[in-house]
Amino acid sequence: MIKKEDVYKIGRLGKPHGVKGEITFQFQDDVFDRVDADYLIIEVDGILVPFFIEEYRFRSDEVALLKLEDIDTQEAARQLTNSDVYFERRLSDEDEDRDSSLFTLHSSFLIGYCLVNDADGKEIGTIAAIDDSTANVLFELEDGKLIPVAEEFIKTIDSDKREIRVTLPEGLLEL
Repeated sequence: MIKKEDVYKIGRLGKPHGVKGEITFQFQDDVFDRVDADYLIIEVDGILVPFFIEEYRFRSDEVALLKLEDIDTQEAARQLTNSDVYFERRLSDEDEDRDSSLFTLHSSFLIGYCLVNDADGKEIGTIAAIDDSTANVLFELEDGKLIPVAEEFIKTIDSDKREIRVTLPEGLLEL
């Protein structure tokens, strides 16, 4: 059984494309292409299920058309519409350097990590998304708070605990 802590979200399936089982795939992380993945993990009725990739082609920098094995009709593809897509952490090309590279702070790999104030050990919140649409990259927390992603704020990243310890400027959390 695949556990939620062993995967991270890379995107979401959209509508079927055509009648032969292709489906649009809106992704935030193209790790499936960078590491030449054989399968993706899709959440179906709360269960993480691996689906083998027959083929895919990019429509843009954020959308691909995906053909999965045994999904051969428009109706079968429609049943997967709006399903979250995950990738195994152990297969990720970021696995080796995720604790030290600022690049990985911009990836969806850190979604679900807990931000902790390094000074007092109190939990600030859990990362729900990473907004890199502007020059100032932000952690979007589940409660709606926005925290700037800056190397000087981050003290440690513990992938085993799924925790990021930060030292933030005074008053930042009150904004």
